[in-house]
Amino acid sequence: MQGVGFREAMSLEAGKLGVTGWVRNRTDGSVEALAQGSAEQVEALCDWARRGPPAARVERVERVQPVEAQPRAYARFERWPTA
Repeated sequence: MQGVGFREAMSLEAGKLGVTGWVRNRTDGSVEALAQGSAEQVEALCDWARRGPPAARVERVERVQPVEAQPRAYARFERWPTA
């Protein structure tokens, strides 16, 4: 959901949870994110994403899956430009 501060809100929530990675809007109107952290941290961020910030209307969260190895370890949670 774009236009409701979703990326900013997700970045703040990720910071509270100690999750690193990134979030970006997609040109189709969806939001995409990669989250790095413990299973519990990432699950907590996914739970938040299912609700989103107060003005959001989240229809669904798709393709939540663990990835064994990431090509890069992120130092913080970043907001990326629309792709």
